[in-house]
Amino acid sequence: MRTDVAPDRPVQGGGTGPGAPAGGGHEHRKGPWPFVTLRRYRHGGRPFVWRAREHRKGTKPAARGLDAAALPFWQRPFYNWLTGLLFAVGAFLFLAGSTMTLAPETFGGASTMAINVVFFLGSIPFTTAGYLQHFQAANAPAFHPDPAVASTAAAAATRRRGRVALIGWHPHSPGWISTFTQFVGTVAFNFNTGDALLAPEGWLVRELAIWGPDLVGSGLFLVSGYLAYIEAGHAYWSIRPRDLDWWIVTINLLGCAAFMASAVLAFIPSGPEPLWITATSTATLWLGALCFLVGALLLMRESRLAMRWGR
Repeated sequence: MRTDVAPDRPVQGGGTGPGAPAGGGHEHRKGPWPFVTLRRYRHGGRPFVWRAREHRKGTKPAARGLDAAALPFWQRPFYNWLTGLLFAVGAFLFLAGSTMTLAPETFGGASTMAINVVFFLGSIPFTTAGYLQHFQAANAPAFHPDPAVASTAAAAATRRRGRVALIGWHPHSPGWISTFTQFVGTVAFNFNTGDALLAPEGWLVRELAIWGPDLVGSGLFLVSGYLAYIEAGHAYWSIRPRDLDWWIVTINLLGCAAFMASAVLAFIPSGPEPLWITATSTATLWLGALCFLVGALLLMRESRLAMRWGR
């Protein structure tokens, strides 16, 4: 399985470039083909380590020689913490809705409408956090081995308030593709949970309006989760239990897989269906929401550690 990528041209947003570091020296690159997610190199006699996820989120700038650089607001610890908080709120509401579905008597016999409202409310912070994360990836600066040039680019980004990218286009960046597919997936969940409130008539219409967006959103989440996983692990498969970022993306990937399983099981045929299928679908949804909640709390912890350590 190929994990090392040959040098190639520079690209925006943490993709596959540029060549040898300015000033000479060997650069080691690693990443699941066709992406580069890890670079180890020397510049001016000083060793540096560039990681795609850290570059995108603005964490651990000292490793890239950006100790004193003024980062744009979308790469600051509070921005990452707020994103984690919104994901946590959305995940908690999905967890609550799933629990109310599995044990309605615990909540005083919650009605289907009340449960659907909880799910819809949960989809809103999910979408907001998804876009905040994608906005961050859309405005990730190009990699440059010279910290002075990279610092200048970061400073310029803080001043270009009217020229930021709302969506961007960085197809060589696994982080950009991951956040984009995740954001589109959250929008699909908005339709999924919103249409459930309207409860359209007719079996086929209900499946297209409710189950269809659920399946699409869950599929996009699964793609997004795996891309985030390989971005942080620098390989198609990795085990790095000592790294907090690995735990964040791994737990989120498990949540994505659970959501996908729930969506497949949520299909309701026109005829009778065994009750265990509905219960299993809701249980896997509950498990996925729990994973997302834990992942979001770990993201908030990562951001708080960045605040404590001065980014």
